[in-house]
Amino acid sequence: MVVASGNVFAKEMAIRKRIASIYNKRVDDFESLRDFNDYLEEVEDMIVNLVEGIDVPAIESRIAQYQRENAEQIMIAQARKAEEYAAALAASKGQLPQTAVDLSSGSSQAGPTGVAQGQYAPAIAAQPRPMGMGQQPLPLGPGSDMPGFEYEDEETMKLRAEKAAKAGGFSLEMSKKRALEEAFASIWI
Repeated sequence: MVVASGNVFAKEMAIRKRIASIYNKRVDDFESLRDFNDYLEEVEDMIVNLVEGIDVPAIESRIAQYQRENAEQIMIAQARKAEEYAAALAASKGQLPQTAVDLSSGSSQAGPTGVAQGQYAPAIAAQPRPMGMGQQPLPLGPGSDMPGFEYEDEETMKLRAEKAAKAGGFSLEMSKKRALEEAFASIWI
């Protein structure tokens, strides 16, 4: 499903929402942090490619296949998310469980928090906050899973540095051209 809209932001948000409802695993679902971060990177790559319109049919087929293979896990994760939202909503409204409310007080003006209706009730200090669109990758840090980038050879590191420079707008040709222009400009002064 590709959103045909002139608003790129709305298109991206619609795609992100759809993908987040399907690819909804959490850190707890993975054996290591590296596996979780790889999963998040794969999901983000798919989102970017869908937004940019790169290889959309292949990505849509991968999504459909993942959805078929993991239908039960997706439903469990959606139910867990709905329960968390309900708990967060109840906590944000200051509602306590039914067992904690004293129903024998006889006061019809007091709400479930014991504060009279229409009065300001301060928020609970440790209330859970609703989750956003998706989880962010967690930093790996020094651990047994990643001792110090030993798996990268020199060629991989060079390729990564070139990609980073290109992403930052740097190109070797532009720097050479600028150096030549400055050199020749200084000669004619």
